[in-house]
This record gives sequence, structure tokens and C-alpha cells, in this order.
Amino acid sequence: MYYPYLRGRQFELIALREYALQYGDKNNIVPIIEPVKKTFNSMKLALPKLINRKVKFALILNPQVGEIDNPQYITEALTVELADQSDWIPAYILANDYENIAIQIEKSGYKDVMLICSDITDSSNIGFENLILSSNIKYIVSKENRTLKRKLSNKGKHLIRLDDSFNPQKRNKDYLVMPEEKFSEEHLYYKEDGYNGFSDYTVIVSDFIEGGAAPWAVAIHLTYKKENNEIWVKHFVSDSNDSIANIQGKFAEASEKAVNFLNLSNIHNNASDELRGYYNNATYPGLGMVKKISIKNHLELINELLNTVE
Repeated sequence: MYYPYLRGRQFELIALREYALQYGDKNNIVPIIEPVKKTFNSMKLALPKLINRKVKFALILNPQVGEIDNPQYITEALTVELADQSDWIPAYILANDYENIAIQIEKSGYKDVMLICSDITDSSNIGFENLILSSNIKYIVSKENRTLKRKLSNKGKHLIRLDDSFNPQKRNKDYLVMPEEKFSEEHLYYKEDGYNGFSDYTVIVSDFIEGGAAPWAVAIHLTYKKENNEIWVKHFVSDSNDSIANIQGKFAEASEKAVNFLNLSNIHNNASDELRGYYNNATYPGLGMVKKISIKNHLELINELLNTVE
């Protein structure tokens, strides 16, 4: 099973909505959503679609980035959407506040909780060990950690490996010198390596970055499978990158490269066909929609691969 880690922003949530509508009946994905906005309109649109299509999701109740400084905002704003816990997985990010998290879980009455280990989680701490082995905890998400894997061996927990697979560049135009690179092969080996699932940040930078200035270059990131079923990512970048002018033209340049690759490789899914439509109609959808297409393409690709290998 694949557990993509996404922040709860508009276009990430649109990607999930559209994916659920198209693949809910053949789904191998459980998205992990970290709310980052105090306004929940996009979440209220997305979560019912996931629930209706039986796409289970994990919702982080103590986000570490963004606007939310009180976890109560989340449960109060989404009372209707979170009413049936069989539809979703309560999730908490672990720093070193093990006792506090344990108290929150106990008070909530949540079962089958997900814990997400951060870079400062101390897996040798007795409080951490007591927490992860408690009966309320079912899922543990962590970067590669052999000590943790041994602790959880034969304990009935679901260990999910988190990788930061996307290699970000400082500027979009820097991707011009690295047109493609290996992204992941976890879908092939995660079970063999002792994991119950695998996770990454899709084709988004793992660090939380809000907003930003107008780009000098447009980059479209599309994952695809090699003949050996490894996942690689290609970066399609505009050429007229000397100023911020004519963002529509920059998109046309980048999308032309992307569509040519998709056609030559005979890649067809909902995301790639949407990109073809914008290019063929000479339409600029906005950078948010470009990001949505990249995310949805990645979700569709991994779901297809898991349907093939599992």
C-alpha cells in the first residue's frame, strides 16, 4: 500500500478528489494529509469525495507547519467529515513529546492511530517504545530505521517507510541540466524489506513552502516507469527564462516537451491527457493546476504499478 504525504492545500486536495473519483474502486493508496490552512473549504470538498469512493485517508491532528496552532481547529471544523472513524486514520507527528501524544490519544478514544516519526524522534526512548507498542497504535511511519524495525518485529504493527524521493533545485531552470533521474523503487521491494507500506512526498518538495514569487521558468515534473518498473522522474522546463514575463509562453514551452515525451512513450492516464488538452488547446491553466497534474500523474502511476505487482 502507498501512503503519499501531502499538505492540505487547494491543489493537493483537488488531485486527491479527482484521483478518488477515478480510481476509488481500484485503489492502492492511503493519502496522509497534513492540514496547513485555518480555512477548511478545500478539505470539506475533498474528504467527502474520498469517503464516498472508499479511499481511506490519514489526517494529521497536530500539524507542524502552516497556520494551525491548535489541533482543536481541525476536529471542530471537520466534525461531519470525521464522524465515522472507519473512514479515516487519526495521525500524529512525533517529536519527543511522547507522553503528551499518549494523553491526547487516550482522551480522544481513537483506535488504529498512525504515528509519524520526525527527524528528532528518539527511538531509544522508553516513552517512545511504550507509545508505539500501545494497543491504540496501528501504523508507524518512519524513514529507514533498523532499530525501530526490530522493535516492531512480530508486534502486529504496520510499519511504513517514508522516503524523501524528490530532488529539489533552487531554481526551476536548474532542472534543465538534469532532465531525468531515478525517483523510487520502493513499490517493488517494500514487502521484501519488511515494511507494510511505503510513503513519499510525491513530486513536491518535502519542506513546507507557502506561496512564492512569480517564477522565471516553468517546470513540469512527471514520474513514469522504466522497463524494469523502477519509477523515474522527468523535468520539462521552459526555455525563455530570462525574466518573469509571459508565464503563458513558458508553460507552452514546457508542456510541449512534456506532451512530446508522453506521446513518444505512449503514456495515457487522466493526468497526462489533461495536460495534453491544455497544450493542444493552447490554454494556460495556472501553476496550481500544473502542480495538481504532476501529483495526480504520480498517484495514478503508483496505483497502476501496485495493481500490476500485487
